[in-house]
Amino acid sequence: MGKVNVCLKRSYITVTSLIAIMSALLLALTLFSHGKFHDDEEVDNMLPGIRAMYIFSIGTLLFASIGLYGACKEKKWALIVFAVAMILSSLYLIINEIGGLVVLPKMAEGVKMHYREMLPLTNASESFLKEFEELQSELQCCGMEQGYKDWGNNISISCACHEESTNPCVLAPKMSSLNKYGPTMIYEEPCLPHLISQMMIIINFILVIMAGIILLWVSSVALCITILCRLNRKDNIPTVVYSPEAKAGNYTILSDPAENT
Repeated sequence: MGKVNVCLKRSYITVTSLIAIMSALLLALTLFSHGKFHDDEEVDNMLPGIRAMYIFSIGTLLFASIGLYGACKEKKWALIVFAVAMILSSLYLIINEIGGLVVLPKMAEGVKMHYREMLPLTNASESFLKEFEELQSELQCCGMEQGYKDWGNNISISCACHEESTNPCVLAPKMSSLNKYGPTMIYEEPCLPHLISQMMIIINFILVIMAGIILLWVSSVALCITILCRLNRKDNIPTVVYSPEAKAGNYTILSDPAENT
């Protein structure tokens, strides 16, 4: 069995340790998310994703531990198990990355359709209006697609501009309920474009993180395979040459120097 380079082993241990730490953090995040949304009404729709996160984080943490054991003890079977598991995991992440890039435009269209179903806003449910009003205040916008016109004459107070507003504002219509105490400035831009833009930024950020994780996973596989190749390589052993003279004991006894003096 060949000898593994120290730098190679340390590099592999460092990368695999990072993977183990990330898996532990993902597991903690999954546990936190599961506990937080446990009493949520839509928890049933989230359970498949939560289960997938459990399986992925626990599995990755387990195989990373096996890989670290294989590197420290130079056990081939442990390194082979780690390499196979991480190759399959990398393929899973790559498929999800490609799927995310393909589905990205459809997701934006799906969000648009979801919010269009809530129009007109005056007939929307109280729970939706409460969330949407918070969204208007946060994004500094008003209405869905046609701006304040989506509210009719009952424009929400969350559309009103304040001193620290950065987005464009216009004067509210004269017939608006906001003007009963005097002219009021409201946000000019609708919320749906801002919402879609914010969602795209978050999804693209997640895809970039996934790309970095894939690179880390692939690096660990490459280092693991390199270590396996080094372990399978036979070191150069000096060739033993048979000599008949050595067997016969053909030696010359030197005389004692004292006898020659």
